[in-house]
Amino acid sequence: MKKIAIIGATANYGRELLNMLEENGFSADEVFAVDTDSPLGTQISYGEDVDMDVYNLRDFDFGSAKLAVFCVSEDLAKHYIPRALAKSAMVIDCSGAYTTDSDVPLIISGINDEKIAEAKRGIIAVPSPQVTQIMIPLQKIYDTYKIKRLVINTYMAASVYGKEAMDELFNQTRKIFMNEPIGDDEAVFHKQIAFNVLPQVGDFIGDETKYEWAMNVEIKKILGDNIKIHANCAVVPAFIGIGAFVNAECDNEVDVDDVRNLMRDTKGVVVFDKHVDCGYVSINDAQSENDVYVSRLRQDISVENGFSFWSVADDLRAGTAQNAFNVLKLILKK
Repeated sequence: MKKIAIIGATANYGRELLNMLEENGFSADEVFAVDTDSPLGTQISYGEDVDMDVYNLRDFDFGSAKLAVFCVSEDLAKHYIPRALAKSAMVIDCSGAYTTDSDVPLIISGINDEKIAEAKRGIIAVPSPQVTQIMIPLQKIYDTYKIKRLVINTYMAASVYGKEAMDELFNQTRKIFMNEPIGDDEAVFHKQIAFNVLPQVGDFIGDETKYEWAMNVEIKKILGDNIKIHANCAVVPAFIGIGAFVNAECDNEVDVDDVRNLMRDTKGVVVFDKHVDCGYVSINDAQSENDVYVSRLRQDISVENGFSFWSVADDLRAGTAQNAFNVLKLILKK
């Protein structure tokens, strides 16, 4: 039996990946749930009828797992992934810790599956959720129209920072309604996020924030260094999901109707684009869905060969867990 270890099983991404394994017929006997500082006796639900034990990461024997998926922070991933590799476990890293390593392939299932064969160190990385939800609709367009520049504006829910951020948004919202001070609930964002928009996601790296920098690096690693990227990231007072306006400039003359059809023919993409009131998909609409939704597709007349669109997805499921699960299946087949 090929055992799968989900590291960070009680956190947002880990829980969604466990749900996806259960929904797709993996038995509890095939899965280890692992998390940091889990007291003896900790359990987590696996479907409606099964509770599985949660193993403590510090003591976990990676030799018992064929495959380990890391849904933890970068620091924890860098500390424990070498332990997994030393025990010959194949690793899927969702943390971003190994994104820039030249010998670690960055995979979006369906776009560059062949790169899995280049995982000589035994590590495969998956991109950040906002990159995945932008690249999936563009995969057929890139080959046809030769995209040379992307300008991306993302509007990201609190879930990108984890459960603590979601709790902070909830607590701030409740206190504002109760006319109570929120100073004790600014530990994650360091500002008011309730009823607000913050133009910073991650720490600053020079002029860019970490998430803006990551989008640039990850997209270029997938599509090649010749493409130009300009990304802007903001946090909005939503709990789950990411919305993104994407402007693409191409070498070849663009036919927007053809772009729409290519997106419709792409697995994992739903085009809902009606040019009427509410004829689009919002962040809330996409929650708990596995697909990426595209709306507001139109010509960008500010450049010679351009188009733009609105993309939304559940960052926990469609953005990360779905891709990690698809990569996991590809590895198991090999």
